[in-house]
Amino acid sequence: MNRLCDASRSTLIIIDLQQRLMPAIHEGDAVVKNALRLAQTAKLLGIPVIGTAQNPDGLGPNVAEVHAQCDSVFSKMDFDACAEKGFLDAIAGDRNELIVAGCEAHVCVLQSVLGLLGRGHHVRLVADAVGSRVPFNRQIALDRAKTAGAELLTTEMVLFEWMRSAAHPRFKDMLRLVK
Repeated sequence: MNRLCDASRSTLIIIDLQQRLMPAIHEGDAVVKNALRLAQTAKLLGIPVIGTAQNPDGLGPNVAEVHAQCDSVFSKMDFDACAEKGFLDAIAGDRNELIVAGCEAHVCVLQSVLGLLGRGHHVRLVADAVGSRVPFNRQIALDRAKTAGAELLTTEMVLFEWMRSAAHPRFKDMLRLVK
């Protein structure tokens, strides 16, 4: 089995990068920047991008630039996105490699990752594209997700694995997003 990320089998899931929440997230600007890089590259490659928004009446909509990249966004009240009607249907099919980014790492991201793993999905958690208000909570969530079976990656690992080669026709487009 090829352990590299495969653009033809990937779906990007961006969890709860919401306008009112992000100012409280430790290094929130970097989290948004990396999630946006993932989403923009996904769009270049025809990879589906699914977003979620936790209690949008309370936390507001997702960050506009990220929202614009999503093919669909699920509003939810449950912390685990899998509990939201239609979410699991949106990730069904041949794209069984789920690339996950978002906030908060120790709440909605972790519960969604555990929910996906519990349903037999292959989950890759992008460590530099997830955040929490408190760095310790983020670290423990990453540790727990890894122990449960999620692979930890960085944004650039995903982007370059999706490309596979500098000869890829969209490589230069992606490289502009990295620089």
